[in-house]
Amino acid sequence: MQLNKTLPIAAALIALPVLGFAQEAEEAVEAVAPGFDEIGPYIMTTLLFMMGGFLVFFMAAGFAMLEGGLVRSKNVAMQMTKNIALYSFAAIMYWLIGFNLMYPGDGWIMAGWVGPFFSTTVLDPVGVDAADAALDYASIGSDFFFQLVFVAATASIVSGALAERIKLWPFLFFVIILTGVMYPISGSWQWGGGWLSEMGFSDFAGSTVVHSVGGWAALAGAIVLGPRIGKYTSSGQVHPMPGSNLALATLGTFILWLGWFGFNGGSQLAMGTVGDVSDVSRIFANTNMAAAAGAVAALILTQVMYKKVDLTMVLNGALAGLVSITAEPLAPTLFGSLWIGAVGGVIVVFAVPMLDKLKIDDVVGAIPVHLCAGIWGTIAVIFYGEASLGTQLTGIIAYGVFTFVVSLVVWFILKAIIGIRVSEEDEINGLDMAELGMEAYPEFSKG
Repeated sequence: MQLNKTLPIAAALIALPVLGFAQEAEEAVEAVAPGFDEIGPYIMTTLLFMMGGFLVFFMAAGFAMLEGGLVRSKNVAMQMTKNIALYSFAAIMYWLIGFNLMYPGDGWIMAGWVGPFFSTTVLDPVGVDAADAALDYASIGSDFFFQLVFVAATASIVSGALAERIKLWPFLFFVIILTGVMYPISGSWQWGGGWLSEMGFSDFAGSTVVHSVGGWAALAGAIVLGPRIGKYTSSGQVHPMPGSNLALATLGTFILWLGWFGFNGGSQLAMGTVGDVSDVSRIFANTNMAAAAGAVAALILTQVMYKKVDLTMVLNGALAGLVSITAEPLAPTLFGSLWIGAVGGVIVVFAVPMLDKLKIDDVVGAIPVHLCAGIWGTIAVIFYGEASLGTQLTGIIAYGVFTFVVSLVVWFILKAIIGIRVSEEDEINGLDMAELGMEAYPEFSKG
Protein backbone atom coordinates (compact mmCIF):
# COMPACT_ATOMS: atom_id res chain seq x y z
CA MET A 1 0.00 0.00 0.00
CA GLN A 2 2.87 2.38 0.83
CA LEU A 3 4.43 1.65 -2.57
CA ASN A 4 1.22 2.62 -4.35
CA LYS A 5 1.21 6.00 -2.57
CA THR A 6 4.81 6.83 -3.43
CA LEU A 7 4.57 5.97 -7.16
CA PRO A 8 2.56 9.11 -8.16
CA ILE A 9 4.93 11.28 -6.17
CA ALA A 10 7.98 9.76 -7.86
CA ALA A 11 6.39 10.11 -11.30
CA ALA A 12 5.68 13.76 -10.62
CA LEU A 13 9.25 14.37 -9.48
CA ILE A 14 10.55 12.72 -12.67
CA ALA A 15 8.14 14.71 -14.87
CA LEU A 16 9.11 18.09 -13.44
CA PRO A 17 12.45 18.42 -15.27
CA VAL A 18 10.89 17.00 -18.45
CA LEU A 19 8.15 19.64 -18.34
CA GLY A 20 10.77 22.26 -17.60
CA PHE A 21 12.81 21.25 -20.64
CA ALA A 22 9.67 21.26 -22.82
CA GLN A 23 8.74 24.73 -21.64
CA GLU A 24 12.26 26.00 -22.30
CA ALA A 25 12.21 24.46 -25.79
CA GLU A 26 8.84 26.06 -26.54
CA GLU A 27 10.11 29.43 -25.37
CA ALA A 28 13.24 29.02 -27.51
CA VAL A 29 11.14 28.23 -30.60
CA GLU A 30 8.93 31.24 -29.92
CA ALA A 31 12.02 33.40 -29.58
CA VAL A 32 13.42 32.25 -32.95
CA ALA A 33 10.38 31.63 -35.19
CA PRO A 34 8.37 34.70 -36.24
CA GLY A 35 4.69 34.72 -35.37
CA PHE A 36 1.85 35.24 -37.81
CA ASP A 37 1.89 38.97 -37.15
CA GLU A 38 5.35 39.00 -38.73
CA ILE A 39 4.99 36.46 -41.53
CA GLY A 40 1.23 36.84 -42.12
CA PRO A 41 1.62 39.83 -44.47
CA TYR A 42 4.23 37.87 -46.45
CA ILE A 43 1.88 34.90 -46.79
CA MET A 44 -1.19 36.94 -47.71
CA THR A 45 0.60 39.20 -50.20
CA THR A 46 2.23 36.20 -51.85
CA LEU A 47 -1.23 34.64 -52.11
CA LEU A 48 -2.59 37.86 -53.66
CA PHE A 49 0.15 37.81 -56.30
CA MET A 50 -0.51 34.17 -57.13
CA MET A 51 -4.30 34.58 -57.35
CA GLY A 52 -4.00 37.83 -59.30
CA GLY A 53 -1.38 36.24 -61.52
CA PHE A 54 -3.47 33.28 -62.60
CA LEU A 55 -6.45 35.56 -63.24
CA VAL A 56 -4.32 37.77 -65.51
CA PHE A 57 -2.88 34.62 -67.11
CA PHE A 58 -6.46 33.59 -67.95
CA MET A 59 -6.72 36.88 -69.86
CA ALA A 60 -4.45 35.22 -72.44
CA ALA A 61 -7.38 32.91 -73.18
CA GLY A 62 -9.65 35.95 -73.32
CA PHE A 63 -7.46 37.69 -75.89
CA ALA A 64 -7.27 34.49 -77.93
CA MET A 65 -11.05 34.01 -77.93
CA LEU A 66 -11.74 37.69 -78.67
CA GLU A 67 -9.33 37.72 -81.61
CA GLY A 68 -10.47 34.32 -82.83
CA GLY A 69 -14.04 35.58 -82.94
CA LEU A 70 -13.29 38.90 -84.65
CA VAL A 71 -11.08 37.58 -87.47
CA ARG A 72 -12.44 35.69 -90.47
CA SER A 73 -12.56 31.89 -90.26
CA LYS A 74 -9.60 31.47 -92.62
CA ASN A 75 -7.31 33.19 -90.09
CA VAL A 76 -8.49 31.77 -86.76
CA ALA A 77 -5.80 29.08 -86.34
CA MET A 78 -3.15 31.70 -87.00
CA GLN A 79 -4.49 33.89 -84.17
CA MET A 80 -4.52 30.93 -81.79
CA THR A 81 -0.91 30.14 -82.70
CA LYS A 82 0.18 33.75 -82.21
CA ASN A 83 -1.45 33.98 -78.80
CA ILE A 84 0.04 30.85 -77.29
CA ALA A 85 3.43 31.59 -78.86
CA LEU A 86 3.57 35.22 -77.71
CA TYR A 87 2.80 34.23 -74.13
CA SER A 88 5.49 31.57 -74.19
CA PHE A 89 8.14 33.88 -75.66
CA ALA A 90 7.16 36.58 -73.16
CA ALA A 91 7.64 34.15 -70.26
CA ILE A 92 11.15 33.24 -71.42
CA MET A 93 12.25 36.78 -72.30
CA TYR A 94 10.94 38.24 -69.04
CA TRP A 95 13.02 35.69 -67.13
CA LEU A 96 16.09 36.15 -69.29
CA ILE A 97 16.13 39.96 -69.44
CA GLY A 98 12.90 41.69 -68.55
CA PHE A 99 12.20 41.30 -64.83
CA ASN A 100 15.49 42.65 -63.46
CA LEU A 101 15.65 45.21 -66.25
CA MET A 102 12.27 46.50 -65.11
CA TYR A 103 12.96 46.23 -61.36
CA PRO A 104 16.70 46.97 -61.04
CA GLY A 105 16.65 47.94 -57.35
CA ASP A 106 20.07 49.50 -56.80
CA GLY A 107 21.48 48.06 -60.02
CA TRP A 108 20.63 50.81 -62.53
CA ILE A 109 23.02 51.16 -65.48
CA MET A 110 21.65 54.66 -66.04
CA ALA A 111 19.89 55.77 -62.86
CA GLY A 112 16.14 56.09 -63.35
CA TRP A 113 16.28 55.19 -67.03
CA VAL A 114 17.84 51.79 -67.76
CA GLY A 115 18.45 48.76 -65.56
CA PRO A 116 20.85 45.82 -66.02
CA PHE A 117 20.63 43.70 -69.18
CA PHE A 118 20.79 39.88 -69.17
CA SER A 119 20.34 39.60 -65.43
CA THR A 120 18.21 36.48 -65.17
CA THR A 121 15.60 36.05 -62.46
CA VAL A 122 16.51 33.77 -59.53
CA LEU A 123 13.65 32.42 -57.41
CA ASP A 124 13.46 31.95 -53.65
CA PRO A 125 15.48 28.98 -52.31
CA VAL A 126 13.57 25.75 -51.83
CA GLY A 127 11.95 25.62 -48.41
CA VAL A 128 12.67 29.23 -47.47
CA ASP A 129 12.18 29.51 -43.71
CA ALA A 130 9.89 31.84 -41.79
CA ALA A 131 12.71 34.05 -40.56
CA ASP A 132 13.81 34.80 -44.12
CA ALA A 133 10.23 35.23 -45.29
CA ALA A 134 9.61 37.85 -42.63
CA LEU A 135 12.28 40.03 -44.20
CA ASP A 136 10.41 40.38 -47.51
CA TYR A 137 6.92 41.48 -48.44
CA ALA A 138 6.23 38.54 -50.81
CA SER A 139 8.02 35.63 -52.46
CA ILE A 140 10.15 36.42 -55.51
CA GLY A 141 8.38 33.69 -57.46
CA SER A 142 4.94 35.18 -56.92
CA ASP A 143 6.15 38.69 -57.75
CA PHE A 144 7.92 37.51 -60.90
CA PHE A 145 4.88 35.57 -62.11
CA PHE A 146 2.50 38.45 -61.42
CA GLN A 147 4.64 40.91 -63.37
CA LEU A 148 5.20 38.42 -66.19
CA VAL A 149 1.53 38.04 -67.06
CA PHE A 150 1.28 41.81 -67.51
CA VAL A 151 3.95 41.89 -70.20
CA ALA A 152 2.19 39.06 -72.05
CA ALA A 153 -1.03 41.12 -72.04
CA THR A 154 0.86 43.97 -73.69
CA ALA A 155 1.97 41.70 -76.53
CA SER A 156 -1.57 40.35 -76.99
CA ILE A 157 -2.76 43.88 -77.78
CA VAL A 158 -0.44 43.99 -80.78
CA SER A 159 -1.55 40.58 -82.00
CA GLY A 160 -5.19 41.54 -82.53
CA ALA A 161 -4.55 44.84 -84.29
CA LEU A 162 -2.23 43.30 -86.91
CA ALA A 163 -4.28 40.20 -87.62
CA GLU A 164 -5.03 38.67 -91.02
CA ARG A 165 -1.97 39.94 -92.94
CA ILE A 166 1.21 39.65 -90.86
CA LYS A 167 3.66 36.76 -91.08
CA LEU A 168 4.08 34.64 -87.97
CA TRP A 169 7.83 34.80 -87.37
CA PRO A 170 8.36 38.54 -87.91
CA PHE A 171 5.53 39.12 -85.44
CA LEU A 172 7.19 36.84 -82.90
CA PHE A 173 10.55 38.56 -83.38
CA PHE A 174 8.82 41.83 -82.53
CA VAL A 175 7.27 40.19 -79.45
CA ILE A 176 10.74 39.14 -78.28
CA ILE A 177 11.98 42.76 -78.48
CA LEU A 178 8.79 44.16 -76.93
CA THR A 179 8.64 41.80 -73.96
CA GLY A 180 12.37 41.44 -73.33
CA VAL A 181 13.52 45.04 -73.79
CA MET A 182 10.99 47.74 -74.69
CA TYR A 183 8.28 47.09 -72.10
CA PRO A 184 10.73 46.46 -69.21
CA ILE A 185 12.70 49.65 -69.91
CA SER A 186 9.65 51.91 -70.06
CA GLY A 187 8.00 50.02 -67.20
CA SER A 188 11.03 50.70 -64.98
CA TRP A 189 10.46 54.44 -65.35
CA GLN A 190 7.29 54.12 -63.27
CA TRP A 191 7.04 50.78 -61.46
CA GLY A 192 10.78 50.24 -61.06
CA GLY A 193 11.23 53.52 -59.21
CA GLY A 194 12.55 55.41 -62.23
CA TRP A 195 12.34 59.05 -63.27
CA LEU A 196 8.58 59.17 -63.86
CA SER A 197 7.89 57.67 -60.46
CA GLU A 198 10.19 60.25 -58.88
CA MET A 199 8.33 62.99 -60.77
CA GLY A 200 4.98 61.88 -59.32
CA PHE A 201 3.42 60.20 -62.37
CA SER A 202 0.59 57.90 -61.29
CA ASP A 203 -0.55 54.71 -63.02
CA PHE A 204 -1.91 52.23 -60.49
CA ALA A 205 -2.25 49.13 -62.67
CA GLY A 206 -1.17 50.15 -66.16
CA SER A 207 -3.54 52.23 -68.29
CA THR A 208 -0.37 53.67 -69.80
CA VAL A 209 2.44 51.37 -68.63
CA VAL A 210 0.69 48.31 -70.10
CA HIS A 211 -2.26 49.25 -72.30
CA SER A 212 -1.15 52.36 -74.14
CA VAL A 213 2.30 50.81 -74.63
CA GLY A 214 0.62 47.89 -76.40
CA GLY A 215 -1.54 50.38 -78.31
CA TRP A 216 1.43 52.47 -79.48
CA ALA A 217 3.29 49.35 -80.61
CA ALA A 218 0.17 48.18 -82.47
CA LEU A 219 -0.31 51.58 -84.11
CA ALA A 220 3.26 51.61 -85.40
CA GLY A 221 2.84 48.10 -86.75
CA ALA A 222 -0.49 48.87 -88.43
CA ILE A 223 1.03 51.89 -90.19
CA VAL A 224 4.06 49.96 -91.47
CA LEU A 225 2.03 46.88 -92.36
CA GLY A 226 -0.82 48.65 -94.13
CA PRO A 227 -4.51 47.69 -94.27
CA ARG A 228 -5.94 44.36 -95.38
CA ILE A 229 -6.67 43.90 -99.05
CA GLY A 230 -10.10 45.35 -99.87
CA LYS A 231 -10.61 47.04 -96.50
CA TYR A 232 -10.62 50.56 -97.97
CA THR A 233 -11.64 51.62 -101.46
CA SER A 234 -9.82 54.28 -103.47
CA SER A 235 -12.68 56.67 -102.74
CA GLY A 236 -12.19 56.22 -99.00
CA GLN A 237 -15.15 53.94 -98.34
CA VAL A 238 -14.79 51.25 -95.69
CA HIS A 239 -15.55 47.66 -96.62
CA PRO A 240 -16.70 45.77 -93.50
CA MET A 241 -15.03 42.42 -92.86
CA PRO A 242 -17.19 40.70 -90.23
CA GLY A 243 -15.60 38.30 -87.77
CA SER A 244 -16.17 34.58 -87.85
CA ASN A 245 -17.76 34.04 -84.43
CA LEU A 246 -19.26 36.79 -82.28
CA ALA A 247 -20.20 34.25 -79.61
CA LEU A 248 -16.49 33.46 -79.24
CA ALA A 249 -15.66 37.16 -79.13
CA THR A 250 -18.25 37.69 -76.39
CA LEU A 251 -16.79 34.80 -74.39
CA GLY A 252 -13.36 36.37 -74.77
CA THR A 253 -14.65 39.67 -73.45
CA PHE A 254 -16.15 38.06 -70.36
CA ILE A 255 -12.88 36.20 -69.72
CA LEU A 256 -10.95 39.47 -69.99
CA TRP A 257 -13.46 41.13 -67.66
CA LEU A 258 -12.89 38.36 -65.10
CA GLY A 259 -9.12 38.52 -65.49
CA TRP A 260 -9.17 42.26 -64.88
CA PHE A 261 -10.05 41.70 -61.23
CA GLY A 262 -6.61 40.14 -60.89
CA PHE A 263 -5.07 42.82 -63.07
CA ASN A 264 -6.31 45.71 -60.93
CA GLY A 265 -6.87 43.96 -57.60
CA GLY A 266 -3.45 42.35 -57.56
CA SER A 267 -1.88 45.73 -58.25
CA GLN A 268 -2.73 46.72 -54.68
CA LEU A 269 0.53 44.77 -54.08
CA ALA A 270 -0.36 44.04 -50.47
CA MET A 271 -2.92 41.96 -48.58
CA GLY A 272 -1.39 41.85 -45.11
CA THR A 273 -3.77 44.17 -43.28
CA VAL A 274 -7.50 44.78 -42.95
CA GLY A 275 -7.03 48.01 -44.91
CA ASP A 276 -5.29 46.23 -47.78
CA VAL A 277 -7.99 43.57 -48.11
CA SER A 278 -10.69 46.23 -47.95
CA ASP A 279 -8.92 48.19 -50.69
CA VAL A 280 -8.74 45.09 -52.91
CA SER A 281 -12.50 44.64 -52.58
CA ARG A 282 -13.02 48.32 -53.41
CA ILE A 283 -10.87 47.90 -56.51
CA PHE A 284 -12.97 44.91 -57.60
CA ALA A 285 -16.20 46.88 -57.29
CA ASN A 286 -14.83 49.92 -59.12
CA THR A 287 -13.35 47.78 -61.89
CA ASN A 288 -16.66 46.02 -62.45
CA MET A 289 -18.61 49.29 -62.48
CA ALA A 290 -16.34 50.87 -65.09
CA ALA A 291 -16.67 47.87 -67.40
CA ALA A 292 -20.45 47.85 -67.11
CA ALA A 293 -20.65 51.59 -67.76
CA GLY A 294 -18.38 51.33 -70.80
CA ALA A 295 -20.58 48.59 -72.29
CA VAL A 296 -23.82 50.50 -71.64
CA ALA A 297 -22.40 53.74 -73.05
CA ALA A 298 -21.34 52.00 -76.26
CA LEU A 299 -24.68 50.19 -76.49
CA ILE A 300 -26.74 53.40 -76.19
CA LEU A 301 -24.46 55.44 -78.42
CA THR A 302 -24.46 52.94 -81.30
CA GLN A 303 -28.26 52.73 -81.09
CA VAL A 304 -28.46 56.53 -81.36
CA MET A 305 -25.84 56.88 -84.10
CA TYR A 306 -26.58 53.83 -86.26
CA LYS A 307 -30.18 53.03 -85.27
CA LYS A 308 -29.01 49.56 -84.29
CA VAL A 309 -26.81 48.25 -81.51
CA ASP A 310 -23.34 47.09 -82.62
CA LEU A 311 -22.26 44.10 -80.53
CA THR A 312 -18.57 44.50 -81.35
CA MET A 313 -18.72 48.10 -80.13
CA VAL A 314 -20.44 46.99 -76.91
CA LEU A 315 -17.71 44.40 -76.29
CA ASN A 316 -15.00 46.95 -76.91
CA GLY A 317 -16.91 49.48 -74.81
CA ALA A 318 -16.66 47.14 -71.82
CA LEU A 319 -12.95 46.65 -72.43
CA ALA A 320 -12.43 50.40 -72.83
CA GLY A 321 -14.16 50.95 -69.49
CA LEU A 322 -11.76 48.47 -67.93
CA VAL A 323 -8.71 50.14 -69.47
CA SER A 324 -9.97 53.56 -68.36
CA ILE A 325 -10.27 52.63 -64.68
CA THR A 326 -6.96 50.76 -64.58
CA ALA A 327 -4.84 53.87 -63.92
CA GLU A 328 -6.72 54.54 -60.66
CA PRO A 329 -9.17 51.82 -59.59
CA LEU A 330 -8.91 52.47 -55.85
CA ALA A 331 -9.62 56.13 -55.17
CA PRO A 332 -12.86 56.81 -57.12
CA THR A 333 -16.34 56.24 -55.76
CA LEU A 334 -18.63 53.83 -57.58
CA PHE A 335 -20.16 56.81 -59.35
CA GLY A 336 -16.70 58.05 -60.26
CA SER A 337 -15.87 54.65 -61.73
CA LEU A 338 -19.15 54.70 -63.65
CA TRP A 339 -18.49 57.96 -65.46
CA ILE A 340 -14.80 57.21 -66.08
CA GLY A 341 -15.75 53.87 -67.67
CA ALA A 342 -18.62 55.41 -69.62
CA VAL A 343 -16.29 57.99 -71.19
CA GLY A 344 -14.05 55.11 -72.22
CA GLY A 345 -16.99 53.44 -73.98
CA VAL A 346 -17.83 56.67 -75.81
CA ILE A 347 -14.21 57.10 -76.89
CA VAL A 348 -14.21 53.69 -78.58
CA VAL A 349 -17.35 54.41 -80.58
CA PHE A 350 -15.78 57.55 -82.06
CA ALA A 351 -12.18 56.30 -82.31
CA VAL A 352 -12.97 53.25 -84.49
CA PRO A 353 -14.39 55.26 -87.43
CA MET A 354 -11.66 57.87 -86.95
CA LEU A 355 -9.01 55.20 -87.57
CA ASP A 356 -10.91 54.07 -90.65
CA LYS A 357 -10.84 57.62 -92.00
CA LEU A 358 -7.08 57.56 -91.58
CA LYS A 359 -7.02 54.13 -93.31
CA ILE A 360 -5.38 52.51 -90.31
CA ASP A 361 -6.70 48.96 -90.22
CA ASP A 362 -7.12 47.60 -86.68
CA VAL A 363 -8.91 44.27 -86.94
CA VAL A 364 -10.16 43.97 -83.34
CA GLY A 365 -10.25 47.62 -82.23
CA ALA A 366 -7.18 47.26 -80.01
CA ILE A 367 -5.89 50.79 -80.67
CA PRO A 368 -9.12 52.58 -79.66
CA VAL A 369 -9.53 50.34 -76.61
CA HIS A 370 -6.01 50.18 -75.26
CA LEU A 371 -4.32 53.32 -76.59
CA CYS A 372 -7.14 55.88 -76.67
CA ALA A 373 -8.91 54.68 -73.51
CA GLY A 374 -5.53 54.16 -71.85
CA ILE A 375 -4.64 57.81 -72.41
CA TRP A 376 -8.03 58.88 -71.08
CA GLY A 377 -7.72 56.70 -67.98
CA THR A 378 -4.29 58.12 -67.21
CA ILE A 379 -5.63 61.67 -67.44
CA ALA A 380 -8.68 60.77 -65.32
CA VAL A 381 -6.37 60.08 -62.37
CA ILE A 382 -6.27 63.83 -61.69
CA PHE A 383 -9.94 63.80 -60.64
CA TYR A 384 -9.38 61.41 -57.73
CA GLY A 385 -5.63 60.93 -57.29
CA GLU A 386 -2.88 63.30 -56.26
CA ALA A 387 -1.06 63.55 -59.62
CA SER A 388 -1.13 66.79 -61.61
CA LEU A 389 -2.29 67.08 -65.21
CA GLY A 390 1.19 68.18 -66.30
CA THR A 391 2.82 65.13 -64.73
CA GLN A 392 0.27 62.75 -66.25
CA LEU A 393 0.70 64.28 -69.71
CA THR A 394 4.47 64.04 -69.36
CA GLY A 395 4.17 60.32 -68.69
CA ILE A 396 1.73 59.79 -71.56
CA ILE A 397 4.03 61.61 -73.99
CA ALA A 398 7.15 59.83 -72.73
CA TYR A 399 5.63 56.39 -73.15
CA GLY A 400 4.10 57.32 -76.49
CA VAL A 401 7.28 58.74 -78.04
CA PHE A 402 9.53 55.95 -76.77
CA THR A 403 7.24 53.05 -77.68
CA PHE A 404 6.02 54.40 -81.02
CA VAL A 405 9.46 55.44 -82.28
CA VAL A 406 11.26 52.27 -81.19
CA SER A 407 8.41 50.13 -82.54
CA LEU A 408 8.56 51.93 -85.90
CA VAL A 409 12.29 51.28 -86.11
CA VAL A 410 11.90 47.59 -85.24
CA TRP A 411 9.01 47.12 -87.69
CA PHE A 412 10.94 48.84 -90.51
CA ILE A 413 14.03 46.71 -89.83
CA LEU A 414 11.97 43.52 -89.88
CA LYS A 415 10.24 44.67 -93.07
CA ALA A 416 13.59 45.36 -94.77
CA ILE A 417 15.33 42.18 -93.67
CA ILE A 418 12.71 39.42 -93.78
CA GLY A 419 9.43 41.10 -94.74
CA ILE A 420 6.47 41.30 -92.39
CA ARG A 421 3.48 40.89 -94.69
CA VAL A 422 2.23 37.77 -96.42
CA SER A 423 1.76 37.75 -100.18
CA GLU A 424 -1.51 38.92 -101.72
CA GLU A 425 -2.39 35.36 -102.68
CA ASP A 426 -1.74 34.06 -99.17
CA GLU A 427 -3.79 36.85 -97.62
CA ILE A 428 -6.74 36.09 -99.88
CA ASN A 429 -6.55 32.36 -99.23
CA GLY A 430 -6.06 32.85 -95.50
CA LEU A 431 -3.10 32.69 -93.15
CA ASP A 432 -4.18 29.38 -91.66
CA MET A 433 -3.20 27.48 -94.79
CA ALA A 434 -0.46 29.86 -95.94
CA GLU A 435 1.45 30.04 -92.65
CA LEU A 436 0.38 26.89 -90.83
CA GLY A 437 -0.94 24.45 -93.42
CA MET A 438 -4.05 23.81 -91.34
CA GLU A 439 -7.46 25.37 -90.74
CA ALA A 440 -9.43 26.08 -87.59
CA TYR A 441 -12.70 25.11 -89.31
CA PRO A 442 -11.74 22.64 -92.05
CA GLU A 443 -15.32 21.46 -92.56
CA PHE A 444 -16.50 24.91 -93.60
CA SER A 445 -15.74 26.83 -96.75
CA LYS A 446 -13.35 29.77 -96.40
CA GLY A 447 -14.96 33.03 -95.35
